[in-house]
Amino acid sequence: MQSRITSVGLLVKPDPADRFTYPDHIDRGSLDALPPKPGIYIFRDEQERPLYIGKSVNIRARVLSHLRTPEEARMLQASRHVEFRRTAGEIGALLLESRLIKEMQPLHNKKLRRTREMCTLRLAPDVNAMPEIVYARDHDFAVTADLYGLFATRKAALERLRMIVESERLCPAMCGLESAVRGRACFARQIARCLGACIGEEPIEDHYLRLRAALEEMRIVVWPYAGPMGIVEECDGWRQTHVIDRWFYLGSVDHVKGAAPVRQPARRTFDVDTYKILVRPMMRGELHIEPLEPATLRGRKPGRA
Repeated sequence: MQSRITSVGLLVKPDPADRFTYPDHIDRGSLDALPPKPGIYIFRDEQERPLYIGKSVNIRARVLSHLRTPEEARMLQASRHVEFRRTAGEIGALLLESRLIKEMQPLHNKKLRRTREMCTLRLAPDVNAMPEIVYARDHDFAVTADLYGLFATRKAALERLRMIVESERLCPAMCGLESAVRGRACFARQIARCLGACIGEEPIEDHYLRLRAALEEMRIVVWPYAGPMGIVEECDGWRQTHVIDRWFYLGSVDHVKGAAPVRQPARRTFDVDTYKILVRPMMRGELHIEPLEPATLRGRKPGRA
């Protein structure tokens, strides 16, 4: 399509949407039904299997952008229709996307598809303490203090610690990265890359405080409430509350007559994806957070862990 001159002399560039054609093999009705509103969408194949789950504040625009992306030809070729689920805002869409990807295991969502066994660095509040690697299977990251960083492997945690030690001129021996020999300088001290805590040239207290300060930006925020809380979003008069407890997404409640309450699972643990979605906006005060009404939750007795 070529540019054209209007009757008032303005040059109008062609709109790519004007020449867009919908793929014939994807149900047109399912595409026409997509709303320009927040929520998630699911590409499904002939057997109704989920191929890809995504989220957007504008479901329709995002799905159409997929249809224009040559790099996604394989997924699109297998798709037969697209379904959607509305949410009242972006946070709800992010939380629902994360949950459904874990539950449905869609073929083309490789990044979030697997539930990961995370580890972290723990530094006890003791000047003689060394960083140690601890795992989510042994510690509830949501309520355990003095944890720093989220890592998929022990190797990744050690590499990050080593980078911090080198950049801050900390002592590798005092940080557990090499064997410590009483009264003997570590290798980093021998090449002037350690301030000498290993041989008493830097006070142990000073070394500990420098280490703790260097780790601080990676601190895992302990869940700041006594129990579950609701994150409220509204869209076009529709109010929705997303129920979160210990950085775990329990579900969302629609504030309409007859809406079902959220069922509490028998066991919930720190979820790294929920944490990453919520921690920054929560700490910045950007979320509308409210206590929950008693009828919001069901399935367990009050006070039970």
